[in-house]
Amino acid sequence: MNINASLFIQWIPFIVLVFVTMKFIWPPIVKALDERADKIRTGLAAADQAKAELATANKKVDEQLAQTRNETTKLLSDAEKRGAAIVDEAKKRAEDEAAKIIAAAKAEAEQQSVRAREALREQVAALAVKGAEQILQREVNASVHAELLNRLKTEL
Repeated sequence: MNINASLFIQWIPFIVLVFVTMKFIWPPIVKALDERADKIRTGLAAADQAKAELATANKKVDEQLAQTRNETTKLLSDAEKRGAAIVDEAKKRAEDEAAKIIAAAKAEAEQQSVRAREALREQVAALAVKGAEQILQREVNASVHAELLNRLKTEL
């Protein structure tokens, strides 16, 4: 047999094998590879989108946390101001009440002092009348000498 004929005969099955492979085997493999490449591309795009969404969500969370911290700080400072105002108001009310109590006590003491002076005057007048009775050795009539006794009370 001739080498050329042998080569030619070997080429025929090879060409048939290449044709069958190109016609029936290669398209499903290429299709599967393309589908896998599309899935990978889609997955990578979804991952990139998820990263972007995560970054956006993290940014929003940070903004909300900062806003919440600011609001909390503001609320705390307002509460402290209100507390200080309430304490100041309570102190003022207590001082006012203390001043009222002191004024009432002073007025009461003044009234008691006036009453004590009046009682003392009455007692001194009675003693003076008794002393005068003893000196004069007779009874002094209070109704007859009322004006004299009133003058004596005012002088005391």
